[in-house]
Amino acid sequence: MSEQAGQEAPKPQSLRLVLSVLLVVYIFNFLDRQIVNILAEPIRRDLGLSDTQIGLMTGIAFAAFYTCLGIPIARYADRPSTNRAGLIAGALVIWSGMTALCGQAQNFTQLLLARIGVGVGEAGCTPAAHSLIADLAPPEKRASAMAFYALGIPIGTLLGMLIGGQLADAYGWRTAFVVVGVPGVFLACAVVLLLRDPRSAGQALRAVSAAPLPRTLSNREALAEILGSRAFVLLLVAGSSAAFLTYGKATWTTIFFQRTHGLSAGETGFWFGISGGLAAIAGTLAGGWLADRFGKINRQHVMTAPAVGFALAVPLSISAYFMTDWRWALALLMLPTMLNALYYGPCYSSVQGLVKPEARAMASAVLLFSQNLIGLGLGPLFFGMLSDWIKPVAGADSVRWVLYGAAVIGFVPAWFFWRTSLRLNEELDRKGP
Repeated sequence: MSEQAGQEAPKPQSLRLVLSVLLVVYIFNFLDRQIVNILAEPIRRDLGLSDTQIGLMTGIAFAAFYTCLGIPIARYADRPSTNRAGLIAGALVIWSGMTALCGQAQNFTQLLLARIGVGVGEAGCTPAAHSLIADLAPPEKRASAMAFYALGIPIGTLLGMLIGGQLADAYGWRTAFVVVGVPGVFLACAVVLLLRDPRSAGQALRAVSAAPLPRTLSNREALAEILGSRAFVLLLVAGSSAAFLTYGKATWTTIFFQRTHGLSAGETGFWFGISGGLAAIAGTLAGGWLADRFGKINRQHVMTAPAVGFALAVPLSISAYFMTDWRWALALLMLPTMLNALYYGPCYSSVQGLVKPEARAMASAVLLFSQNLIGLGLGPLFFGMLSDWIKPVAGADSVRWVLYGAAVIGFVPAWFFWRTSLRLNEELDRKGP
């Protein structure tokens, strides 16, 4: 046997290391994405924007380009020769730089363009990250692994609230954008040094054994694979309606505490950021654990917690927005926030288990396309337009009444998560490890 043939292929990195690096990246992803929510009211006053323009700035400006670029970037990530770690690092540089540029905007158009740039960069992160995690995590631990990665959502949002609110009160909203954007450029260098695509081990092994690379699915084959799953289609509707609710509520709840309860951006960021962030972290971890724990008994139970959680959150949310004391409102909102976060791990892990490994990044991108276009893009915009529409009747309470309606929407994702659960025993993890 030749010396080359006797060489061992490099071992893939541990799941723990990959998850830790990706979690930090995802924290910056959501910090840069969601900080605009806590800064929306100071920006509105400074630039003289309407509620509809706030909805455009916080939602559709980001989501339109994020969703449009997400699928072709995911197809690139699914190619066996693609370095997904390098792809994530490059995307991080783009979205961090564009976040910093948001602080230089002098009018609505410039701010809109900068937010579009943030969406362009962030489109390269999550599909590639989900594909990496699914390659390393065994099916019985995949929901917990996805939930751990998804902790970037509440942690990043919490930090955006805290840092953005305090900086806005002390130095202005422009400084806040710059301070949170610049560190991401340096983080990208750390990603290049620390993260290695596990495909490199497989490629080295194939080089020794002269085995060919796995065949890349065509666009038509990948879409047929994804949309051929009835469970995936139901999950697509469930996840999209959940995102419509959560993104819309997140934007307008921060504005609600400032406009209705008279809190400053810093006060809202501190109190709502901590309470909501801790509740979402607890819900995200619990959702992943419950899915793995009870999914072993019956795959249908992977989606039980999300279905029950969204239904229970409806009356709790209405009660919270009804409160006239902001302290009681914050305390009550912790429960529906936790319940609404139960779906992250079960949802994203199920997506990876419903398709072949060669279509995993594409499957994540399709779900993210729908979630961000409908949820992040239309949620804040729809609720902003609704607030403007009812303002002549509701006056200063227009946002409160909009949030009542947003709470009731929670029954929609609850029903579709339940319908998805009925298909999981038949479809989940039948396409590969």
